[in-house]
Amino acid sequence: MAKAKQRNMLIAQSGGPSSAINASITGAIARGMASTKIRNVLGAVNGMQGFLDRQIINISDQMKRSEDFDLLIHTPAHALGSSRYKIPKEGKEIYGKITEILKDYDIGYFFYNGGNDSMDTVNKLADFLKEAGEDIVAVGIPKTIDNDLELTDHCPGFGSAARYVATSVAELYLDTIVYPIPAVTIVEIMGRNAGWLTAAAALARDTGVPAPHLIYLPEVDFDEKAFVMEVRRLLEKESKILIAVSEGIHDADGNYLADTGAAEDMFGHKTLGGVATVLEEIIKKQVDVPKLKTRAIQFSTLQRAAAHCASTVDLEESYQCGYRAVEAAVNGKTDIMITIARISDVPYVVRYDEGKLELVANKEKKVPAAWITKAGTDVSEEMLTYLRPLVTGETTELLTGGLPRFFRFDLEKTVMPWEVK
Repeated sequence: MAKAKQRNMLIAQSGGPSSAINASITGAIARGMASTKIRNVLGAVNGMQGFLDRQIINISDQMKRSEDFDLLIHTPAHALGSSRYKIPKEGKEIYGKITEILKDYDIGYFFYNGGNDSMDTVNKLADFLKEAGEDIVAVGIPKTIDNDLELTDHCPGFGSAARYVATSVAELYLDTIVYPIPAVTIVEIMGRNAGWLTAAAALARDTGVPAPHLIYLPEVDFDEKAFVMEVRRLLEKESKILIAVSEGIHDADGNYLADTGAAEDMFGHKTLGGVATVLEEIIKKQVDVPKLKTRAIQFSTLQRAAAHCASTVDLEESYQCGYRAVEAAVNGKTDIMITIARISDVPYVVRYDEGKLELVANKEKKVPAAWITKAGTDVSEEMLTYLRPLVTGETTELLTGGLPRFFRFDLEKTVMPWEVK
């Protein structure tokens, strides 16, 4: 029997970073390097933009030791770099260029690791390749700390970010109760239109603290008058209050409280930031409590880069999503995203499935209304049951002198097509 022709695979990352996204590409790289159908594992530097600029490295040449894989799993952010490049639905020139590069580098398997917009990119590319009759498969590997991808129970990267949020909220509360003065602390957490990550702040109560006292999600219209009344009511009972708020909360007309006024990105997303400061000013102006100290805190990029607080459940599932994406691709699957299906909460058991990209692309999964309290300022026990398994497991980072060690690709060492054929 004739030996099947080997092709190259290429993987790229896109969108916002997380502390688990590199675990996904580690799984994909490991499966790709072990496949008899794959000659080289290539990586595009800075997502689709780098691919179009032919900024391509040979990952197979840069990962030689088992320690490299262990380090990459525990390295936060995008080891290959990222971009927010949007390809059009149609466009002879752009798709012609993409096809030319794929053929030049003899790429038979294309993988994109990212969130909603990234899955839209893979979906468009897969559709084009099928219509053009090209023997090239395109598969999506999910990632987003926002946890808002459809079809999957949860998203790689979310569990680790949720763990960081819950831990930090508990630690912040303990800091606020040190001094004998009334205080309100507002913590701003990522989440444009879906409040999953902010909801995870409720897990802080599992540490023994009462915080957060109020939780505001984008799924509920923000009412300034009701907010002020609630803060006043709580301060009559307690001298210390901690509030968790999503960056994307908005009023009943859909206006973001923290719209910076900056230009939208290529995908039409507004730049948000500073909602905690907005609420801080509301409290200062409308809550008359003697000596009240009000403080706004933004976790900002810390919540997506805190590898020291990663969940091993999250890292393992992220790795498996990458591994199984390549497994599916070499078996001929295309235009799919790997998904996670929950079998049970206790014991926690999942299985890995495949979903059609057209059902994921540009869609957002919101927090169910049933998991938000009637008052709209807290989450239910069902939400906590959903969250708890995702933040479990201690990481075993490789340390030097007490500090973590990270893996870095040589992104300048790009290759030409003839070097990988």
